[in-house]
Amino acid sequence: MDKIDTLKDGKEVTIRELSIKDLDRLMLFYSALPVADRKYLRVDVKDRKIVEERIKLIKTGNVFRLVALFDDEIIADGALELSAEEWRKHQGELRVIVAKPFQKKGLGMIMVRELYFLAVEKKVELVVVKMMRPQIAAQRIFRKLGFREELLIPDYVEDRNGVKQDLIVMTCNIKDLWKELEHFYSDSDWQRCR
Repeated sequence: MDKIDTLKDGKEVTIRELSIKDLDRLMLFYSALPVADRKYLRVDVKDRKIVEERIKLIKTGNVFRLVALFDDEIIADGALELSAEEWRKHQGELRVIVAKPFQKKGLGMIMVRELYFLAVEKKVELVVVKMMRPQIAAQRIFRKLGFREELLIPDYVEDRNGVKQDLIVMTCNIKDLWKELEHFYSDSDWQRCR
């Protein structure tokens, strides 16, 4: 599924599916993330075994992972996880993380757009994102995309420092997400096509 896309600053990036062959590249990407970005991730992404096991989850058919590359280095990682539970089979959880030097250049939106296309293909109707309360920038981005806060659970999760944090769950209907993505691309001054 290799796809070339152009960022707001004119840099070309490749978006493609993640594979086990990318493990070393992915470890370099994760180790280069600022501590503040890694602090709120659900797993210790500096632990090679954990990262390898997460890549292997792709084989289950319920986990889809995309990466963005620039000069053969991973600069963004995105995931769509489908629920294995029958009563939530219409839901997909979305996660995206972008390397600091590539933030605010449209890469996060590109990743969300590509995960959106995957979600449609997999017949997802409701997209879910989960984050900790201090992740204000992520909340702002997802609100801009039409997500709304459904649930806040106080002291429900722990960050990488072991500090208890509130968990925020946000959702968006897949059709509403497309409207916001379409609006974003029609208002931007940089070309987008599929």
